[in-house]
Amino acid sequence: MELLRFTTAGSVDDGKSTLIGRLLFDSKAIFEDQLEQVKGSSERKGLDHIDLSLLTDGLKDEREQGITIDVAYRYFATPKRKFIIADTPGHIQYTRNMVTGASTANVALILVDARKGVIEQTYRHSFLASLLQIPHIIVCVNKMDLVEYAEEAFQKVVEQYEAFASKLAVKDIRFIPISALKGDNVVNRSEKMDWYQGATLLYNLESIHIGSDENHIDTRFAVQTVIRPHTDEYHDFRGYAGRIDGGIIRVGDELQALPSGLKSVVSNIYLGDKAMEEAFAPMSVTITLKDDIDISRGNMLIRLNNQPEKVKEFDAMMCWFNEKPFNPNTKYILRHTTSDAICKIQEVIYKMDISTLTRNNEDKNISMNDIFKAKIRTNIDLFIDPYQRNRKTGSIILIDEATNETVAGGMIS
Repeated sequence: MELLRFTTAGSVDDGKSTLIGRLLFDSKAIFEDQLEQVKGSSERKGLDHIDLSLLTDGLKDEREQGITIDVAYRYFATPKRKFIIADTPGHIQYTRNMVTGASTANVALILVDARKGVIEQTYRHSFLASLLQIPHIIVCVNKMDLVEYAEEAFQKVVEQYEAFASKLAVKDIRFIPISALKGDNVVNRSEKMDWYQGATLLYNLESIHIGSDENHIDTRFAVQTVIRPHTDEYHDFRGYAGRIDGGIIRVGDELQALPSGLKSVVSNIYLGDKAMEEAFAPMSVTITLKDDIDISRGNMLIRLNNQPEKVKEFDAMMCWFNEKPFNPNTKYILRHTTSDAICKIQEVIYKMDISTLTRNNEDKNISMNDIFKAKIRTNIDLFIDPYQRNRKTGSIILIDEATNETVAGGMIS
């Protein structure tokens, strides 16, 4: 079954956690003991209905404040697809959490309160979704029950959002009027909005085409580990395990290993213990080659006539995750696919003001949650693609050598 990852974003109290709770509840993806616990919590709060947001707001502080603070990951499945949800916080001080949760998403659900319309947070979350190259955005116009399910309220939000969305680099934007609290158009069609002829949210999530979101042109296979069983049965077996980050690999293909430049031909492809004739992004497989060439973790297999860029210096859009501000004199470990390098941020080119979506060329002080463009230099060659072309080979993280904390994430320009 195909796996779809989606993230939710919206202002505080727009109903993100309630929407996810409704998806889980109406799709029968909740265990009875979970439901009983949520029922008990709802009764203690004096509510006359089940507070479905409690299914995702797992932290004590989140339940007390009624907000999302950390990224909550939830898994559920329907007969058509498997899903991983990243419920991300809406507050500007948790921008780093949203970037983390959205970095692997196929779809972003942007929630808008039907009463308030498109607001500053809507612009900010949509900008981040566009920056992270999430291919599909579904704008959920929530709380339609509070505007008496009026079509005019929905159309007003659509017009506001479309005027702004023309500036975004997003291929597919859809609009759905919903009530997460009442369940209208989430899993089941609403009887109160017969003017809406589109599909429900779950139907969109089950049917949205994500196969072409991956880069199937540029073959990229970053080696994670070399498998040498050393058993009698597999005495001479040498397999290279990793995830295909781009392209299609077939038995008989000639590949080149980077950085060595050595060439060989694919003799076998295994998905677990099952032999395959071909594999494609984003599958995790083991590959064996006809020649016993020197390949180790951090190396990359590519096609001879389709090379990534070889760089030691490049620009990247970064989000600073760490509580300690950026220090221009500090060196960091840079992780790109499965390889590590030592790097230094040579220059902060500009900082984004994500409230106004403008560039600030004067203020170069970087602290937690700041988004900025930087010039980075590494001590070894990296083999990269621009993030816009390949989200896997175009992304990096920076790690503090002393604490091993991830201090920043970035997208190569």
